[in-house]
Amino acid sequence: MAKEKKTVFFCQNCGYESPKWMGQCPGCREWNTMVEETVSAKQPAKITAGGRGGKLSPVSIREVSWQSESMENTGIAELNRVLGGGIVPGALILVGGDPGIGKSTLLLQVCHNMANAGKNILYVSGEESLHQIKMRSLRIGDAADTLKLLCDTDMENIREHIEKSQPDLVIIDSIQTMYNEGVTSSPGSVSQVRESTAVLLQTAKSLKIPIFIVGHVTKDGSVAGPRVLEHMVDTVLYFEGDRHASYRILRAVKNRFGSTNEIGVFEMRKEGLAEVPNPSEYMLDGRPVGVNGSVVTCLMEGTRPVMLEIQALVSGTSFGNPRRTANGADYNRVNMLMAVLEKRAHMRLSACDAYVNITGGVRMSEPAADLAIVMAIASSFKDFVIDEKTVIFGEVGLSGEIRSVSLAEQRVSEAKKLGFTTVVLPKSCMKAFRGNLPEGIRLLPAADINEALKFFM
Repeated sequence: MAKEKKTVFFCQNCGYESPKWMGQCPGCREWNTMVEETVSAKQPAKITAGGRGGKLSPVSIREVSWQSESMENTGIAELNRVLGGGIVPGALILVGGDPGIGKSTLLLQVCHNMANAGKNILYVSGEESLHQIKMRSLRIGDAADTLKLLCDTDMENIREHIEKSQPDLVIIDSIQTMYNEGVTSSPGSVSQVRESTAVLLQTAKSLKIPIFIVGHVTKDGSVAGPRVLEHMVDTVLYFEGDRHASYRILRAVKNRFGSTNEIGVFEMRKEGLAEVPNPSEYMLDGRPVGVNGSVVTCLMEGTRPVMLEIQALVSGTSFGNPRRTANGADYNRVNMLMAVLEKRAHMRLSACDAYVNITGGVRMSEPAADLAIVMAIASSFKDFVIDEKTVIFGEVGLSGEIRSVSLAEQRVSEAKKLGFTTVVLPKSCMKAFRGNLPEGIRLLPAADINEALKFFM
């Protein structure tokens, strides 16, 4: 008897299943995301933590044996920071990013480091041939013979190789090329991505083998495939940055084993990705001196303070509607801060074009940059220069007040370490120093934006 097949429609964004096509997905409310797929009545083989086809029974939590398992060192300190200290045994980690951003290069460097440390590594590629991987590997450096390569897309064959060789680390490049025979749709479809990830998840948990999965991204920057893919894995890492620039930023948007606020900064070189241990110096390199509209701020990325330059350009508009552009900052928040300046500081910005840029291509969302954006816009509008040895941070409210931000001491300490002599900060942050003011740097507390402007005007 022929296999019973049926046609269903899946949402590419959230994985919602429907027997008919709909313009808007009922699950995530996105438009034009439903795609047609042919599925078979045959169900994929079940894999449990006890092995293929095994049945499990509930156990008391007191009967579960536990011992502190040390994390595996990747040999890359910036990656260890983002992962929360290293690779946890049995973790399933998804790495996403634009094409050419450096996902495969970074993972191949991890394979080199761990293989040279005596670990058995299995690198599975469904996109490149063995010769292509070898060429990339030679550019990075020499690797030990414990690094094994496999060019295959059959999930059943890959699972058998993992169970047979029991490697210390597995790389899957990429999940969109994998094929599961239990699903009749083509590779890269919602069903294939979901079922292939489920096989890898059960394999990682049952054998306690960490697995890295490379995922393609859509035009809006999210991982291609159903949103359930990000819910299934333990950690989701995103590569950010312009592929034509030399810098790369690795950020964790989900991490069951550590913080999601940490970032890793890399520089793309001929021999691969090089770590940037002090991103503040890197981001401020080439900063102009004696120019209005340029302000340095300090943001916290997890436990790491990062210094960034904010530039603003304000000029009279040639049209009826002034133009607003924000590169690296939230567009609506910049408009709100300009409205606060116009209302509370009486600056007529409604007749001016305004451009705000965060140098280095970094995207920031922390409210601590509000005061720096305000001061950069005011500096360009009023044509005054803020000293290049000054750092400004603080959150700005709709009444023009400057509100407190967290970890003020660490921000001031980072500014002092990099040679800055003055810090403008919220007045409410002064209590964080508890009377122990740092030496060698001047603190200028301000309660509102007018008080902060008086320091420079």
